[in-house]
Amino acid sequence: MNHSLGMAIETLVAILLMLTIGYCIVLNKRLTRLKADEHSLKAVIGELITATEIAERAIGGLKLAVRDVNENLGSQLAAATQMSDQLYKQLGEADNVVRRLSKIAIAARPVTNPEAAAAPVAKPSPAKAVAAAAEAFSERRRSNGLGSNGIAA
Repeated sequence: MNHSLGMAIETLVAILLMLTIGYCIVLNKRLTRLKADEHSLKAVIGELITATEIAERAIGGLKLAVRDVNENLGSQLAAATQMSDQLYKQLGEADNVVRRLSKIAIAARPVTNPEAAAAPVAKPSPAKAVAAAAEAFSERRRSNGLGSNGIAA
């Protein structure tokens, strides 16, 4: 019996060793796949790091571009505001000139006599036209501060 018990134990150990070897083969295959997945994961992580660096550089470039555009836009906006103010002043001056010209034109019109409506219209008075022109010029000189030589100060 001793011999058969030893043989049974030896057989049991042999079967357990065979199962262990089989299980080691399965584990080896799984570890091999895990190693392959690790290498592919490292490659993906490397690509993500590279893409992140490229994106960070692009963001830095965009920030510089935005800063430049903001500075240029600010200066152009200031120039446009200044030009708008100048145009507003020039429109005011042009309005004054038109008013003076209309005074001159009104003064230069011929005088009509209400009693003689059918009578021919008289020629404009040169003295009145000259007086209106002188009045408009003196008004302009006062408003613009013209010097004695006629050039704006």
